[in-house]
This record gives sequence, C-alpha cells and structure tokens, in this order.
Amino acid sequence: MKKVRVWDLPIRLFHWTLALLIVMAVVTQQIGGNAMEWHFRIGYAVLTLVSFRIIWGLIGPRYARFSSFLHGPSTIAGYIRGGKAALKANYLGHNPLGSLSVFALLGVVLAQAVSGLFANDDIASEGPLVKFISKDMSDQITWFHKEVSANLIYLLVAMHVIAIAVYYFRKKQNLVKPMLTGDQEVDFDAQPANDSWGMRLLALAIFALCGFVVSYIVNLPAKSL
Repeated sequence: MKKVRVWDLPIRLFHWTLALLIVMAVVTQQIGGNAMEWHFRIGYAVLTLVSFRIIWGLIGPRYARFSSFLHGPSTIAGYIRGGKAALKANYLGHNPLGSLSVFALLGVVLAQAVSGLFANDDIASEGPLVKFISKDMSDQITWFHKEVSANLIYLLVAMHVIAIAVYYFRKKQNLVKPMLTGDQEVDFDAQPANDSWGMRLLALAIFALCGFVVSYIVNLPAKSL
C-alpha cells in the first residue's frame, strides 16, 4: 500500500468549514432573536464557500475538478447494481454514487444560501435582498428556505454519514481520514493531486474574490434596482 495525495488543502478546509457552518446555521436559527444576525452572517460565509467550490471544481487540482467525478447515468446505475462488488472497487476521490451526493449537496446548499438573501421571519430579521422583491415573493422564498431546502440538507447530510459508516464497516475503508490528511492508501499506481503552495495561494485568492462579490451583493442599496 502507498499513500497518494487526493484531497488538496483547500478542499479539506472547504469540507470541514462548510460542515461547521451548517451546524452553526442550524443552532442560530433554533435560538432565534439576536442570534439571527449571526445566522445571516453564516449564510454569507456559506455562499462564499460554495461559490469558491464551484470555481475550484472547474480549475482546481485533479480530484477536486467536477470532470473527475462526473459520471453518466449508465455508470451510476452499473455501480448501484454492482452491490458488494462495487464496494470492493477502488476509486480515488468520489465514486459514481458519491458524486451524486456531492452535486446534490452543493446545489441544495447553494439554493439555501441564496434563498436566505430574500427570506424574512415576519418579526425583525430579513435578508439583505428582500428590498428588491415583494412581500409575497419573500414569503414564498422563506417557505422554500425553511421547509424545502433546509430539510433536503438534513436528508443529504444523513445519507452522507450513512455512506461513511457503510464504507467503514463493510469495506473497512475510512473515508474521514483522507479528508483530514489529504492522503489515501491504495495498492495501485495513481497520479497525486497538485497540492502545492502555488495552488493553495490561488485558492486563497479565489476565495477572497468570492468573499468580495458576496459582500458587494449583500450590501447593494435599494436604488441599484
């Protein structure tokens, strides 16, 4: 067995930071009151993170790119039909079924963050872009934010945890460790991801740019409509 760098540092930081922010978003929403100010700030951070991940999925290292785990329906169906044989197959990065989880989670979290910009609680808190739409539209988006995308996130996170458990107990493969260390142990030749400091600095620049854009959007004055 040998170690291969699969997850670059920016991807690992994205993964664990997003997990932490989702927990914090749930907690602040449950607390309500003044905590809602932090709920919105967390939402802006999530939007920044997901925006970064989308860009990194296009230009980042080998296993971070969407093209490396973008599988067609026949491949995914074949993986599902494979049962135990599929679990024994070796994949660097995301397997065909795991790739669906990644795209679904990114899409739903993005929808949750964007909808939060237009949501309100009918009391004292409202998203920074509510001023651009009608109250009825804001109420509909709020319903989607609270009842649809939020529950989908809970479902997808639960499925993610179950998948990790299945791999750990059935395949004896620890999927958490590589997301901490960046390295995966394999018994075949494979190209490592480019996790150089040059790539890390590029990721930092992209993240900063995403943060700037999100900050600009959430601070748009009403007269810019």
